[in-house]
Amino acid sequence: MQGPKTVFTLFGFPITESVVNTWIVMAVLIILALVLRRRLELRPGKAQNIAELLVDGFTGIVKSTMGEKNIGFMPYMATLFLLILFSNIIGIFGFRTPTSDINVTLGYALMTFFSIHFFGVKAKGLGYLKGFFEPIFVIAPINIIGELARPVSLSMRLFGNMLGGSVIMALISGAVALFVPAVASIYFDLFSGILQSFIFTMLSMVFISLAKD
Repeated sequence: MQGPKTVFTLFGFPITESVVNTWIVMAVLIILALVLRRRLELRPGKAQNIAELLVDGFTGIVKSTMGEKNIGFMPYMATLFLLILFSNIIGIFGFRTPTSDINVTLGYALMTFFSIHFFGVKAKGLGYLKGFFEPIFVIAPINIIGELARPVSLSMRLFGNMLGGSVIMALISGAVALFVPAVASIYFDLFSGILQSFIFTMLSMVFISLAKD
């Protein structure tokens, strides 16, 4: 499978399909949020009921995973989940999946990586750094390597699954009738996309919660 194509150049920087499709996902999410906000009513309709169910669901997941005191992370975690989810399933509509690009998944993983250590230092001060030298000083390099491996594992897990799904879909599309890829797409783009979004978000919550606590 070929890498993402360059769509145009901006200030000398190549803007690839992955970037453009991520912008499309962001635009869709922003438009949905604005539409739902304008339609808030005391007697909610179907759209508002769905939105409230999502908010309650995310709130419950964050509360059970990170604890009551970290409920403030709910908006970020919900946004992260939806951004990755829509990026994963956009392939159903004929777009290249942004998360099949290692640069995109590495970007998401680095956001989690820096969040882990930022909130760890914020919660514990410089004492947070002592954790790298526990239980004994000589294993500090191993602890540091383990921390550096987190963004690699997060990005490669998401990238590998989504790229693998894209490759399999391309092979199926070239080998069988049209209706079969449509059925396969339900699994590789939809089911796998939801699952990988959930796993990435859950791991982000667990890592940040452990760093703070």
